[in-house]
Amino acid sequence: MTGLTTHVLDTAAGLPAQGLRIDLFRLSGDAREKIASVVTNHDGRVDGGPILIGDSFQVGEYELVFHAGDYLRAKGVALSEPPFLDVIPLRFGIADVTAHYHVPLLLSPYSYSTYRGS
Repeated sequence: MTGLTTHVLDTAAGLPAQGLRIDLFRLSGDAREKIASVVTNHDGRVDGGPILIGDSFQVGEYELVFHAGDYLRAKGVALSEPPFLDVIPLRFGIADVTAHYHVPLLLSPYSYSTYRGS
């Protein structure tokens, strides 16, 4: 499988993060081009397969923007104003269009982590 996928887990709740909006941008110097906006499903994944696949899956720099504050508020989590984590941008590069890039997010109200998954 090739393409770009993601998965969001709410580590504070011990559940997949359902209903979290994610925007994907292609970066070119100082320019950002929004190429997708998706929402996670009941499993914390995106319906319909990879966010990027086929001709859209190109070598370059990208940014996934996770709207964590909106998700946490919708789940009834009491957040400070402004919240410690609100919008989480993750910048990464795609160097091999024959590979699968999986960029998961492990989320809580006060921390997050990510890695290149499989």
